[in-house]
Amino acid sequence: MKLPAVTFAFVLSAFSFGQRAAQQPSSYRDVYEPHEYNIPMRDGTKLYTIAWVPKDAKGKCPMIMERTCYGAGSPQGGVRIRNRWMGDARYIFVFQDVRGRGKSEGDFVNVRPLKTANEKIDETTDTWDTCDYLTKNVPNNNGNIGLWGISYPGFYAGIGGIHTPPALKAISPQAPVSDWFVGDDCHHNGALYLQESFDFSAGFDVPRGGTRPTIDRAGKSAYQFYLDAGPLAELERTYYHGLIPYWNEFVSHDTYDAYWKDRSLPRNFKDVHCAVLTVGGFFDKEDMWGALNLYQAGEKHNKTPNYIVMGPWLHGGFTRTGDALGEVKFGSATGDYYKEKIEFPFFEKYLNNKNVPAPAEANIFETGANVWHQFPVWPPKNLKPLDIYFHQREHGELNTIPTSLKKEASYVNDPANPTPYLADYEKSQRAPGDWLIYDQRYFETRSDVLTYRSAPVTKDVQIVGKIDANMFIKTTGTDCDLVVKVIDEYPSDSEETSATNPDKKMADFQMLVRGDIFRCKFRDSFEHPKPIVPGQATKVKFSLNETMHTFKKGHKIVIQIQSDWFPIADRNPNKFCKIQEATASDFQKATISVLEGEGQASFIRFHQLPK
Repeated sequence: MKLPAVTFAFVLSAFSFGQRAAQQPSSYRDVYEPHEYNIPMRDGTKLYTIAWVPKDAKGKCPMIMERTCYGAGSPQGGVRIRNRWMGDARYIFVFQDVRGRGKSEGDFVNVRPLKTANEKIDETTDTWDTCDYLTKNVPNNNGNIGLWGISYPGFYAGIGGIHTPPALKAISPQAPVSDWFVGDDCHHNGALYLQESFDFSAGFDVPRGGTRPTIDRAGKSAYQFYLDAGPLAELERTYYHGLIPYWNEFVSHDTYDAYWKDRSLPRNFKDVHCAVLTVGGFFDKEDMWGALNLYQAGEKHNKTPNYIVMGPWLHGGFTRTGDALGEVKFGSATGDYYKEKIEFPFFEKYLNNKNVPAPAEANIFETGANVWHQFPVWPPKNLKPLDIYFHQREHGELNTIPTSLKKEASYVNDPANPTPYLADYEKSQRAPGDWLIYDQRYFETRSDVLTYRSAPVTKDVQIVGKIDANMFIKTTGTDCDLVVKVIDEYPSDSEETSATNPDKKMADFQMLVRGDIFRCKFRDSFEHPKPIVPGQATKVKFSLNETMHTFKKGHKIVIQIQSDWFPIADRNPNKFCKIQEATASDFQKATISVLEGEGQASFIRFHQLPK
């Protein structure tokens, strides 16, 4: 039967978003004065730190610190304040270059692991030593420190809370780098996020005193540049020439081994004894997974107050007004709401000892309906599953029950003509920050994409929490990738208008609600990949990041399946191998089939709040 509506109740340029988004209002220039320090760590290394202290404060002030690998700034650059309520309250703003970056001494290590028994330092000891020094040396401080940061500085905010220093009363990892193999930045579910990892590494990972590689793109789109570059190994030989040692280290670890586990913030987020406010965006192409999973790690491992905010934002988008993203409107200034009603009161409570109510534990924005929700935990308890099965007839359809027929839908995946992640892939040279909300209509024109849709829903359909992809597939190769996309298709007579063009109607717009890629050789384990047997039905199950969204009455639910997101993700050669060592001859076409029959029925599991 057709689905009755009544049954419904990734340069990683934005890594440095916090640096670019920081504001320098002229109203603050005259009231803040800089104090520079070279703070000695326990091993003698000195870290450059600048504290901006208000000259007109009416008493002692809390300190809010960002530890960064992007540059702590200078006295000439002025104070960077991204929450004006905190600036008006005269917080002391502290910025520190982590070791090996900016003006700090020492050697830089990407997402430095926690120290072993034979080592003296890590980011936790540097945070401890810094906090101790600041409370004793920064004028007019009240002895309380908060630690925050966006993206990579979000990692430093999170890891700084481990073995919490006495003065550190609150941390806020925001869009935090958390796990570079499972779900953030560099890999998603084992698939290499090629375009941004390569671009970011080319600039960021040049060793101190080293030479930056020269990369001539000859005006090509990113799609054409990476396609012409050939297999992954050719990128190093053609462009890096050994100038980026970290790149070779990074790509050589092609499974979830100790290298990645030691650098995973959620796996190591223990012994935290301060309040934690984790912040993320439901359209963050880089670190959405990090925010969601760091909060869960806090729930599992620590007893400290633990809060989460998830809004309708791209990477670091909460620093902006937040009333729209791409063409989609959200009906209010969500970023301003967060900064005034959640972030500022959080720090006031824990750093300024103000008697203000704590935020709700989970502050979640529901897209589609465009409303904020407060929950005692995220995801909410006692969610009810809603299973949606694939039926491929003349057109793809979605049903609440599987078909009794043994059927399948197939497409040919060609690594020489990979499915793009953008409709304008022939022009795009940089990954747009908001592409996770883009219109998906173009992809129905491609023969290597399967599209399934429901009938127009006859009442609002709300989904909450994780989206589980339960896929049964066959392939003529021995490995493949699966991209699963959940899409909200607007009615043909929609009167809504685009946020970017008030004269453009949103009729038939296909909003990407959630999508992700999964490398199928990791279907049983990220540690131990295994090949697919050609022609054999194979179960592949994985979860897409959480969301809260309502498909409004008259809209359609659309699911698209494909096997590339190129070049945001690298190509799978359709052959079980170490892709980092694959040659051109390893890349081959494969016919991939999605099974629909009962007993091997592919379906998507949504979750809903109980009635």
